Amino acid sequence: MSAGRAAGGRRRGSSHAEEHEDSERWMVTYADMLTLLLVLFIVLYAISQVNTSKFAQLKSSLASAFDNGQPSILSGGSGIVGGNAAGEKSDPMEQIFTPPKQRDKAAAASTQDRQAAQRETDEFKKIEAAIKASLHKHGLDGHAQFSINERGLVVTVVTDELVFSGNSAVLEAVGTKILGAVAPPLRPVDNQIQVDGHTNQQNVSTAPYLSGWELSSARASSVVRHLVASGKISPRRLSAAGFSDQRPLLAASDPRSITRNRRVEIVVLSKLPAGVRTAPVLGQPITGKPAPGQPVKPAPGQPVKPATGHG
Repeated sequence: MSAGRAAGGRRRGSSHAEEHEDSERWMVTYADMLTLLLVLFIVLYAISQVNTSKFAQLKSSLASAFDNGQPSILSGGSGIVGGNAAGEKSDPMEQIFTPPKQRDKAAAASTQDRQAAQRETDEFKKIEAAIKASLHKHGLDGHAQFSINERGLVVTVVTDELVFSGNSAVLEAVGTKILGAVAPPLRPVDNQIQVDGHTNQQNVSTAPYLSGWELSSARASSVVRHLVASGKISPRRLSAAGFSDQRPLLAASDPRSITRNRRVEIVVLSKLPAGVRTAPVLGQPITGKPAPGQPVKPAPGQPVKPATGHG
């Protein structure tokens, strides 16, 4: 009997232990679930912290790997990073991470920017053609040079002795004649106009002006006054700036710098935002630019004088 009671006691004790173990098994499952949730949040936090330099390296590596010159179903161009139907460069990382609606809006905005830049470029070319025709009418072909850049249409007048005498801000007869031909085509347009004065880099006296800053500013102001008084251009559209010799076209070691850097620039300013302006968007080449160092043609019957003085 004692043996039977002992065996029965062991069975009852074992049963109680198993029941206790079964009642606590949920805690193991709960702990596992908490552990997995913790790991999930750690991973989510980790991937949310983007290392921009590593990401840029990844983009560059993928671009090099995918740009194999073969047609791409993503971009419609040559390779995944090749040009698309509009001739634009496609970025594989942007294709992957940019939502379709956002890509469509960006493409539409880019198209509108290019169209706006093209319209402004066409307007600048019309103004350039009108100024050239006016110069030709007055027998002043070649007295102005033209370029289109991110600022707008730049009309450059090389200020040799026929326009300003050495160290002087008083317009000579040929200078007033050039401005008289340039002003009429500028009158009807509503763009702001900035006149920039520049001197050359000769280390000589600028007397009676203290430095090239005063001389270049005085020349720009003289041109502005003439455009207002004789050219009948609204003074609200005009501004003047002097840059001394700090923005040369040619290095001082180049013999042509003496005449090329001594200039006045009449800039028809762009009305577009900085990111949409003509040169950055269209890669617009310089137009109507003569060969570097080309001298300004003298007016009929006028002798050519060498440039003297700092400016």
